Amino acid sequence: MDKHEQSAVVGIIVAVILGALIGWAGSDGGEQVGGIRLFMLLTIIAFAVNIIAFVPSYLARTEHYYDLTGSLTYISTTVMALILSSNLDARSLIIGLLILVWAGRLGSFLFARVKRDGKDGRFDQIKQSWLRFLMTWMLQGLWVTLTAGAAFAAISSGSKQSLGVVGIVGLVVWIIGFAIEAVSDAQKTAFKKDSSNDGKFIDVGLWAWSRHPNYFGEITLWTGMALLALPALQGWQYLTLISPIFVATLLIKVSGLPMLERRSDKKWGGQADYEAYKASTPVLIPRPPRS
Repeated sequence: MDKHEQSAVVGIIVAVILGALIGWAGSDGGEQVGGIRLFMLLTIIAFAVNIIAFVPSYLARTEHYYDLTGSLTYISTTVMALILSSNLDARSLIIGLLILVWAGRLGSFLFARVKRDGKDGRFDQIKQSWLRFLMTWMLQGLWVTLTAGAAFAAISSGSKQSLGVVGIVGLVVWIIGFAIEAVSDAQKTAFKKDSSNDGKFIDVGLWAWSRHPNYFGEITLWTGMALLALPALQGWQYLTLISPIFVATLLIKVSGLPMLERRSDKKWGGQADYEAYKASTPVLIPRPPRS
């Protein structure tokens, strides 16, 4: 077992432990289904869906269904939360609808992208090792549990509150984040479809304001979701508010910006226009282009 596989084992163990902890915290004071807390059941489902999808994906050495499985995990757990909750209120229904809209759009977009490109370069080496590949699926189960944690805690909470000012602010923030993510994804897709842009980096639209506006939108919408869920939380459920912090940390420090920035530097580094773009455009938080 080489160092990469050893790291994968550690990653799998950490994913299971963190998943169990957030499952326990999110279940505090929440509804029960057949003797098990609803939030914990959703956590188990999130990991189970990804483990099941891992098996045929590894056998075929394909990552084509990774992002699609992630979206289906959000959709299946959200639907289960809404069906099994015995006390749905306006907040729960709004939260469920927002997750379904977001997961449906992003999942279809990412699946279409990997089908168009033929592969996701992040998995070239990882998918050759079952341990490393399994780790990515386990981390996706953890990703769903942590990012949607506050939302699932609010839906399954035994404490129902009116939407209130905080909830409305959260909804507005979510809409802003969703719009930024969707528009930036659409702009990049259109840019790549234009054959005159072959081999070029995108620096138009929202991408002139930020080098990664889609990630900024992702962080923003989950911040809005946490605010929307906040009034319904109680006890240890407040720990699920780590959701936007987790999303931001993973995208900024781990699997998002560092990897993409390295790939961009390798491809366009040294080109005058690219270096000028990097120097004048924020890596994440949008800023109007300098005239």
